[in-house]
Amino acid sequence: MKSVADLGSLAGKRVLVRSDLNVPLDGTTITDDGRIRASVPTIEALSEAGARVVVCAHLGRPKGAPEDRYSLAPVATRLGELLGAPVTFATDTVGESAEAAVAAMSDGDVVLLENLRFNPGETSKDEAERGAFADELAALADAFVSDGFGVVHRKQASVYDVATRLPAAVGGLVSTEVDVLRRLTVEPDRPYAVVLGGAKVSDKLGVIANLLRTADRLLIGGGMVFTFLKAQGHEVGRSLLESDQVDTVRGYLDEAKERGVEIVLPVDIVAATEFSADADHEVVAADAIPAGRIGVDIGPASGALFAERLADCRTVFWNGPMGAFEMAPYAEGTRAVAQALVDVTARGALTVVGGGDSAAAVRQLGFADDRFGHISTGGGASLEYLEGKQLPGLTVLDEQG
Repeated sequence: MKSVADLGSLAGKRVLVRSDLNVPLDGTTITDDGRIRASVPTIEALSEAGARVVVCAHLGRPKGAPEDRYSLAPVATRLGELLGAPVTFATDTVGESAEAAVAAMSDGDVVLLENLRFNPGETSKDEAERGAFADELAALADAFVSDGFGVVHRKQASVYDVATRLPAAVGGLVSTEVDVLRRLTVEPDRPYAVVLGGAKVSDKLGVIANLLRTADRLLIGGGMVFTFLKAQGHEVGRSLLESDQVDTVRGYLDEAKERGVEIVLPVDIVAATEFSADADHEVVAADAIPAGRIGVDIGPASGALFAERLADCRTVFWNGPMGAFEMAPYAEGTRAVAQALVDVTARGALTVVGGGDSAAAVRQLGFADDRFGHISTGGGASLEYLEGKQLPGLTVLDEQG
């Protein structure tokens, strides 16, 4: 893949940058600006090189038409604050506002286009429709820089098709993400442990199958753990359960034993009467969840066990919280794992927090980004990379390079 340096002098040139600015909002208030901050270095470097930087991104999942709640206007304001320079916001993506904003640019200026997904061509499965939108985006620029790692697993107009229409390069954020993930997949330092959580085991079937061939230990928490416990024959009460995946998980447990991969499951669970912060809850043995209760977090003994099984690791990848961390009573399992990663990072291990809810959780719980080896900006993209899948936004850059 070409780097920005391979594009030559960019002074005076219009550079379209695909960033990942898909941040959580409470109304118009950004509750976690991590993805914006991660996007700043590439945008800043291009601006300082004299490029006219045209940033495009999506927010949320609008259905191909404008929706006020998904406007990138608050992001433009925050991006300008982080850059220390004004960011012009175009109120459309490829229409009159975008064309006028780009035409008025001087060297070093930054424009942010409105949400890409307000246009049906961005995510269309029809190549002609997608390509037509990519043509309009490409007309705004002289070169393209792919810097939105969180979307490189999507074959979308601004990720894939634009790269076939303009001189294209990978940005610093995507380059760093790929380098880190290669360290997880190509001869990782051992012991290598993977911590998986989140709601559904079905979301991670492919990555679990692949990790059984590469990792030394898999530590399982979150809502997905109850399918594992059920596969072992335990009662899980009213906890989240994917009954149709029990046999698959049982097969994974058998395969792990054959391969000598250690599967670490919780030994205790926080079980509540309802899925609510105010519900009555208690710590119970993982193999004795009361029939009327819901598992909402791993228990304190499990947190200690997970920390102990991570303590000697040289490489750790973590994707998915251990419980309903958004509710304070059920955040301690996730906090225990985060602290365990901080501790092994301090001892020289490579630790990677795999984006999405995991990244949001560590920040919400007060952990600074620099206490981990790397916090990914793309949960889904990270998992698909570890699964061994081809990511369209990367393969197209390989083909162009």
